[in-house]
Amino acid sequence: MNASAAYLSSLFDLSDQQAYLAWRERKLTEAPRRAADLVVEIEDIGRLSEAEHGAILQRVRRCNMAVYQEAPKPGRDDKAAVQAFARAFGLERLDANVLADEDGITPLAVHREGSRARYIPYTERPIAWHTDGYYNTLPERAVRSVLLHCVNPAAAGGANRLMDYEILYIRLRDEDPAHIAALMRPDAMTIPPNAEEGLERQATPGPVFFLDRGGNLCMRYTARARNVVWSDDPAVVAAAAAIRRLLDGPDELILQHRLAAGQGLIGNNVLHTREPFSDDPASPRLLYRARFYDRVAGS
Repeated sequence: MNASAAYLSSLFDLSDQQAYLAWRERKLTEAPRRAADLVVEIEDIGRLSEAEHGAILQRVRRCNMAVYQEAPKPGRDDKAAVQAFARAFGLERLDANVLADEDGITPLAVHREGSRARYIPYTERPIAWHTDGYYNTLPERAVRSVLLHCVNPAAAGGANRLMDYEILYIRLRDEDPAHIAALMRPDAMTIPPNAEEGLERQATPGPVFFLDRGGNLCMRYTARARNVVWSDDPAVVAAAAAIRRLLDGPDELILQHRLAAGQGLIGNNVLHTREPFSDDPASPRLLYRARFYDRVAGS
């Protein structure tokens, strides 16, 4: 482990309170209190300027996410622009799930029939708190970053609540460090198997919080009770209940934003929800989603 990874790991070592407290103070001081603080206006996501790149990266470093706003680009290949934008931040290794297009990018739109129609992202229904790819095996398929690009928003609704998972880590550790120890257990949370239409997946046990090889904190989580089996260890049960309470309670560091056309969210797989929405068939909602095994470079 190099010096940088060793330092990062020390921040999440329950025995190193001094390093944690210094990092905690910086995180809480720098954390944005308004969704507007996440937004960076750029000209074209396919051709970022150095200043635009720096402004986005500065926000990701602060809170693991940023929102961009670009001018309308009628007739442009939006998928190609999304891929170029991702590459500018070192995002190359796509998590191409079976419901994605051939290029590994998933178009999120309402489907009334077919295999996609059975999954909530392709409906108008709300989506509870989660990180993307929480059902993937670790560490080889851990989703470390996500990019959402809005081509056309819903007619009404569809806003996201957003929370930096490092802030949730702080809330939990401040309440009881035993929560963190429990959530880092390799059997803390198991996602049941899925054998529907080509989605054959074995049960995937794993921790909620874990460190990658660079020492960075990562998280996998879903609040959907039928999608997860928690360890029956009392410490894990208590920690899982604490997560639900904290995410459902008031917190000035939980932000809300509804992506408009030409806006997008890039980040290190932060916690998020989606409100229900109403779709207009004459102008249907369409977002492109790309998930990566890479962390945003430089963050």
